[in-house]
Amino acid sequence: MPTKQTGKTLAMKADTQQTVEAIEKSLELLRARIGWDTAEHRLEEFNARSEDPTLWDDPANAQKVMRERQRLADAVDGYKALESELSDLVELIELGEAEDDAEVVAEAEGQLKALKDRAAEKEIEALLNGEADGNDTFLEINAGAGGTESCDWAAMLARMYVRWAEQHGYKVELQSESAGEEAGIKSATYQIKGPNAYGWLKSESGVHRLVRISPYDSQARRHTSFSSVWVYPVVDDSIEIEIKPNDIRIDTYRSSGAGGQHVNTTDSAVRITHHPTGIVVTSSEKSQHQNRDIAMKALKSRLYDLEMKKRTQAIQDAHDAKGEIGWGNQIRSYVLQPYQMVKDLRTNVETSDTQGVLDGDLDAFMAAALAQDVTGKTRGEAQGEDA
Repeated sequence: MPTKQTGKTLAMKADTQQTVEAIEKSLELLRARIGWDTAEHRLEEFNARSEDPTLWDDPANAQKVMRERQRLADAVDGYKALESELSDLVELIELGEAEDDAEVVAEAEGQLKALKDRAAEKEIEALLNGEADGNDTFLEINAGAGGTESCDWAAMLARMYVRWAEQHGYKVELQSESAGEEAGIKSATYQIKGPNAYGWLKSESGVHRLVRISPYDSQARRHTSFSSVWVYPVVDDSIEIEIKPNDIRIDTYRSSGAGGQHVNTTDSAVRITHHPTGIVVTSSEKSQHQNRDIAMKALKSRLYDLEMKKRTQAIQDAHDAKGEIGWGNQIRSYVLQPYQMVKDLRTNVETSDTQGVLDGDLDAFMAAALAQDVTGKTRGEAQGEDA
């Protein structure tokens, strides 16, 4: 059914009309996912609860209510802004065509294409409705076999994800780091804080493969390196995870970093081992008490993540295969020589802008993986069905 923007005949080019229709379809899906018919009423209820002085008698619940309120408010405001901009641009194109002003029409058509991309991105964001998608997240990177090459690749991945997070306004905290013997890192764990951090990053879990001419090989030979990425949500305080004292072992040790601002050389680092699952978490801040709290929170998050992933066999298989950092479990390939290409092996999204990707330009890969995770199809397949 046409919306108010297409309710009348538009004398615009066919490709421009298709762009308008694509935006309208994104808006229609957004309305459905937001629950538009009741959204305003739900927002009023959240506003009323936020003004109740007794809400903060339970700080953990209050924070959860405020996050849910903000998420809904952002969704409503985002939808209204897209709808308003679409109406304005269609009106501007009609005006430009009526006055035979090609420059105005061309500028508005360019803005319309950019709006289509933003509407598609918002449509993907609306899929972030999983149990923990809105939470902060832990991101763990481990170098595979291969010594210095793999450690350097792990450090490159760490830099890539930190850049991505900073570009999206997320706060990044280094939880622990183990330096490589010659270069790079053997492992690192970050906590990334911000709206939908886990929802966006969860699709990055898996093995990442790098092909390049090694800077550490005097004969300049091509090398293949592997590192694994594992993403799991920070568990809300309102979610109870029972950990029996007899199931864990807590060790303290002297920590070490790779240098620069991340250096920590104290005896306060904490390692917690969960015997039933074999999960090991670490934290190496300056305070041993702080480290115990951080490590316990990380352990709860890992256990919660493990339970969530048992709900589907496919995800459980991915978890079981986590330990094999090699050919069989790759999700993405980064080829720097002899040609340049980054390709996601799940969705077939690819780009020759390898430097852009390594500088944190990951949105296209994440959006495609998220859409496939929800629909079971690649984004291209889904669009083909809709055509």
